[in-house]
Amino acid sequence: MKLHDDIHNYYEKLMLDEIVKQGIDKKFDDDTLADFCCTVLNHLPTRYIRFEVDMAFYSPQKERIEMEGKVKTAIESALELIARRHADD
Repeated sequence: MKLHDDIHNYYEKLMLDEIVKQGIDKKFDDDTLADFCCTVLNHLPTRYIRFEVDMAFYSPQKERIEMEGKVKTAIESALELIARRHADD
């Protein structure tokens, strides 16, 4: 078993989906985007899974909606942080 291939944090997928949905991946260079992702993930809990199908079938819809809300909030905070840092430059 390769731990890094078999197990991952489901919030990573939710975050990446939301980043693409909001077009944030087009706004920043790769280095800034990597820092941005770290900032977002550091504001979220972890939810480790092996297979995404597990989340689809075994998580209540209410939980999924709450998770998506946490991701949106963390992304908003990270965007505000980046805006403040760029304003200081």
